[in-house]
Amino acid sequence: MTEAITYTVPVPEDKTGMRLDRFLADELPEFSRSRLKALILEGHVSAYGKTETNSSAKVKGGPYIVHVPAATPALPEAQEIPLDVVFEDEHLIVINKPSGLVVHPAAGNLDGTLVNALLAHCGGSLSGIGGVLRPGIVHRLDKDTSGLMVAAKTDQAHRHLSAQFAEHSLERAYMAVVWGTPVPRSGKVEGNIGRSSANRKKMAVVNRGGKTALTHYQVERVVGGGASLVECRLSTGRTHQIRVHMANIGHPVVGDPLYGGGNSKRLRLAAPHIRDAIQGYKHQALHAYILGFTHPFTKEVLRFEAKIPNKINVLISNLEKI
Repeated sequence: MTEAITYTVPVPEDKTGMRLDRFLADELPEFSRSRLKALILEGHVSAYGKTETNSSAKVKGGPYIVHVPAATPALPEAQEIPLDVVFEDEHLIVINKPSGLVVHPAAGNLDGTLVNALLAHCGGSLSGIGGVLRPGIVHRLDKDTSGLMVAAKTDQAHRHLSAQFAEHSLERAYMAVVWGTPVPRSGKVEGNIGRSSANRKKMAVVNRGGKTALTHYQVERVVGGGASLVECRLSTGRTHQIRVHMANIGHPVVGDPLYGGGNSKRLRLAAPHIRDAIQGYKHQALHAYILGFTHPFTKEVLRFEAKIPNKINVLISNLEKI
C-alpha cells in the first residue's frame, strides 16, 4: 500500500486566476487532472486553512496544500455476506439490498460491501466495466436506503443496462416515510441538484449549476398525525435526489440525519416511549420497492417488487400512535 503524502504548492504570480484543477495539473505533473479534480472534490486540497472543494475555483495567492491519501488495494476481496437474491441468470443479478450495506468499497468502507458479497456469490463473473472497485455495479443506492438493485455479470449486459439508466427508460419507484403531508398529494418536484456550498457531504437544490432533477410523488396514505407514506418515482437519478427534493418542499424523509428528518415538532405529542422509539430510528426511511427494465439479451421486460422492510413497518406503526 502506497503511503499518504502531502504536497505544498506555492502559486507563482503569473498563475493566479487559473482554474484550480488546471493549476495543480501544471504544478504536479505526476498526477492526471482528473485525479487532482477527484482529490479536490473529496476535500483533500486546502489553502489559508480552508478546504477547497470547487475544482473550477480561481487560484489565489496560496500556497495550496494537497493531501494524497494512501492507496487502497486495487481489487476487492470476495466475502461471504448473505444476499437476498430476487432474480439471477448468466447475464445479471437482481438483489434486495438491506439498509446499512454499502454498495462498493471506498474510504471508510474498504470491505463488507455489496461488491464483496457479489464477488463471493458470483464467483468472479461480474462485468469489469464498473472499474476494479465497482465490478458489475450499474447504479447505486445510498448505504442506508434499502431495496432493489441490478448488477451486471457481463460487459455487454453492463452496457445495455447503463444505457437504460442514462435514457431514464427504466421503471424505478421508492416508498418514503416523510414528515407531514405534501400538498398537493400528488405532484412533482423540480430543481437542479448540486453539491451544497455549506457542507460538502450534502447535496442541495441550487439556483445555478448542478444537474437537472425531477421527482414525481404520490401520497399513499397519511400516517398518524404527523407523517405520510409517499411513493416517489425518479425521472432522473441524482445523488440523494429523493432526500433532497422532499426536504426542499418541507417534508424530509423520517430518520434522515443529513437532510433534517431526525426530528419533528409533532413528536412532542407522542408518549415518551413512542417518541424514544421514533428518535432511535437513525437513518432515512426510504426503500426502492420497484425496479423494471428490459433484459439486455432476451429483450423481455422484467419488473420486480420488494416489500417494505419490517423495521420501516415498525416505524410506521409507532408514527401511527402520534
